[in-house]
Amino acid sequence: MLKGKGVSRGIGIGSILLIDQPLLEYTKKQVTDTKAEIKRLHDALNIFCEETENQANALKQTSGEKEVGILKGHIGIAKDPILLEEADKLISSGECAEAAFESICDMFINIFSSADDEITQQRATDVIDVKSGVLRILLGINDIRLSDVPHGTVLCARELTPSMLSGINKHNISAIITETGSTTSHSAILARVMEIPAVMSIPDIIITAKNGETAVVDGITGDVILSPDISQLEKYKLKCSRLIQEHKELEKFRGNPTTSADGIEYKLVCNIGKTEDVIKAMEHDGEGVGLFRTEFLFMDKNSAPTEEEQFNEYKKAALMLKGKPLIIRTLDIGGDKAIPYLGLKKEENPFMGLRAIRYCLKNRELFATQLRAILRASAFGNISIMFPMITCVEELREGKKLINHIKEQLKKKETAFNENIKIGIMTETAASVIIADLLAQEADFFSIGTNDLTGYTMAADRGNSDVSYLYSALQPSVLRMIKTIIEAGRNRNIPVGMCGEAAADPMMIPLLISFGLNEFSVSAPNVLRVRKYISEWTKQSADEVAAKAMSFATQQEISDYLKTIV
Repeated sequence: MLKGKGVSRGIGIGSILLIDQPLLEYTKKQVTDTKAEIKRLHDALNIFCEETENQANALKQTSGEKEVGILKGHIGIAKDPILLEEADKLISSGECAEAAFESICDMFINIFSSADDEITQQRATDVIDVKSGVLRILLGINDIRLSDVPHGTVLCARELTPSMLSGINKHNISAIITETGSTTSHSAILARVMEIPAVMSIPDIIITAKNGETAVVDGITGDVILSPDISQLEKYKLKCSRLIQEHKELEKFRGNPTTSADGIEYKLVCNIGKTEDVIKAMEHDGEGVGLFRTEFLFMDKNSAPTEEEQFNEYKKAALMLKGKPLIIRTLDIGGDKAIPYLGLKKEENPFMGLRAIRYCLKNRELFATQLRAILRASAFGNISIMFPMITCVEELREGKKLINHIKEQLKKKETAFNENIKIGIMTETAASVIIADLLAQEADFFSIGTNDLTGYTMAADRGNSDVSYLYSALQPSVLRMIKTIIEAGRNRNIPVGMCGEAAADPMMIPLLISFGLNEFSVSAPNVLRVRKYISEWTKQSADEVAAKAMSFATQQEISDYLKTIV
């Protein structure tokens, strides 16, 4: 059995088709007719953009705007004026189009790859995809087309790019296996949207696997079995049947309130990155949006979005939600998210540096532009503002002070906004937990970001495999942090939500119910599943489990115990 990362739920059984990536080799040569060479590059870029536009239109028939936006982003990279200008300069100095374009792309790839987080690293993958596509055109190599693969195919490749996946018939693909990729990679997003089981990050899979070989792919556990025996096939066919039945049972929870077995009601909302994601949230029966990650509006651009651009996005999201809550997190960059045009300086330890609310308070004009856009949009729906990475009361006060100043400006201009807009904070640092009682006196709500809270509490980078054993929300210290935050909120009668990955973990849910969490904010596909999990617990039964779990001294003991009761 091989082990990778399960990035798209489901079980796939079928025959492997190895996808060989074409060798994009060329001989570097000096050119004399530089104008003709520049034209050759620009012609290739135009062809790439046209092909990608066609792929996006085809993808639109089976996926949402967010997924189409991935390919649109590739077009944006190909048209990036800085990239084009620098490539043209190299050609003018005598380099051939292939070498010039590859050199500039590699520069961007190195910038994005040096980031610590998967989101920014994914931008490097996008540039790699664009580089390969344009070089393919320059070298006259035909593109890989997967539209005609037979039914029951398991695609196996070192890497599957969004452009390769855009043309597939998802009904013919049983599963996807790759050597590279992660849960946040664009190919993983597309796999989830198409509901194709996928496992990524299996070393040397294209060497290990053989064409036509039967494979079992478990997108839940990350397990892959090559040439399974009869007993293994029967086991996974039974698991498939159970998953189909589970999906049918989850539909029973559609349209119902989110309540525990003893009738306690909870809010079950969604995390989104773009306005278009609201559609998915509603399709999956989300009760609103608990986290709008606005940094995605700033990425894949050459300059910051204007106030009007942001206002239109926030307003659109609010109108689409029709009065359901929309919590907009202000710009959260730095540390694990780099946006080159914002000019963040290189820091030895960016996670401890100028990021999130700290960056915004130091760049008041940029911050004020976003806050004005959010306040104006608040006239059109149930919008709240949330500040990320608060570590002290002063940061919250400074943010609220700026909001009050902008409110006065809007009043003078007779611009409509919600005077009583709620202002909350992300509690994702140890500092914010220790002074949660003080922050609760000045915030309207808390939202627990378990990803960063776990990392900061355990001093462990989730991307570092050497310390990954420490990175778990089930660590006793992290659980105590979560409990403290919720208690501080309840003592001041302010709602407390959770928007980290732990909010959808079935082992965490009885603990969160016992601690008194009010709101679960999860990815859209998890809504019905989390609603089901919550419905299975009473407060009393959850309290009993939490008391037992919190009595253990190690993460392993807690995990082993919780596995026996969920």
